[in-house]
Amino acid sequence: YSIFRNLLDNSIAYAGEGVTAKVILSHSDPQYHYFIVRDNGVGVEAKHLNHLFERFYRVDKTRDRETGGTGLGLSIVKNAVLFHGGDIKVANRKIGGLEFTFTLPKAQ
Repeated sequence: YSIFRNLLDNSIAYAGEGVTAKVILSHSDPQYHYFIVRDNGVGVEAKHLNHLFERFYRVDKTRDRETGGTGLGLSIVKNAVLFHGGDIKVANRKIGGLEFTFTLPKAQ
């Protein structure tokens, strides 16, 4: 739950006005489910992509706790995915916005 909630909250908070966010189960294999969470927002500069999952990292340093969160949401996402045995990546979409791709193992 926290994975999907934090990814969608992040899109709503930072992608810009009129954003559309989608959660997609792209496919499954015998071991994993493959998910995509994407939005059509503004994306981020490439120099920030490798840092988005770091604790307390925020692209916009001018935001404070009351207006822009703590910088923990995407760190929580990555740790939850890893805890469950999955993997996660983020990239800018060519048409704008961010795309998170991740796996979660199937329940045994």
